[in-house]
Amino acid sequence: MILYLDIYFIINYLFDFISLFSVNIILKRNTKLYKIILGSLLGSISLLTLFIRFNKIELLFFKIILSILMIIITFNYKDIKYFFNNLYYFYIIEIILGGFIYLIKNNYNTNLVLILLLSFIFIYLFIKRIKDLKNNYNKYLSIKLDINNKTYTFNAFLDTGNKLIDPIFKYPIILINNNELEGNILVPYKTINNESILRCLKGDNLYINNKKINKKFLVGISNNINIDGVDCIFNERLMEGIWLI
Repeated sequence: MILYLDIYFIINYLFDFISLFSVNIILKRNTKLYKIILGSLLGSISLLTLFIRFNKIELLFFKIILSILMIIITFNYKDIKYFFNNLYYFYIIEIILGGFIYLIKNNYNTNLVLILLLSFIFIYLFIKRIKDLKNNYNKYLSIKLDINNKTYTFNAFLDTGNKLIDPIFKYPIILINNNELEGNILVPYKTINNESILRCLKGDNLYINNKKINKKFLVGISNNINIDGVDCIFNERLMEGIWLI
């Protein structure tokens, strides 16, 4: 078999560069480009495995030590948590990218240039998705409501646009999808397009991520919650002055 070292070097270098660059973006490390280049060049030392015989254990330790050095050179060492976060995401990106390239290479008649181009596109979309998830992660809450001596559990989304309040008592309103409950309090509200009436009922106790919130509130019955995996729209007013740990 003919082995072209220059091609192998380029592939290996770009593979490591994409992985390190992705970690830099996902974790917002603001690392200089030249350090990512140096870390990727260090990863090219793996070419030695073509000329030096390693058993499986030695090869594993060699690659672990090499990846540790790559992370330290690229991102420096600040503390153990910082280091392991960098290393963890580096491994995750390498595994995902390696699996993607393997899938493309073994199932489609694709040349090297196209594989690398598709890898960049794939990682770009992956990073974008990760960033979207991170931005929305803190907006998802697990809440429990005690209503009429019964406890209900909901996956809630903290909607900064939901500032509904009862115009009489000024209680914040939580919106839920629930066909079992019937509201006996009618609350008028306005949207951009129209005005309507929301059926509500008084809640007894509220728990956010198992922490009790001592605030009065109303629960509005709605069938228009269209966020994936969410059956409750939480009211931002109920979060004022609250720190969840």
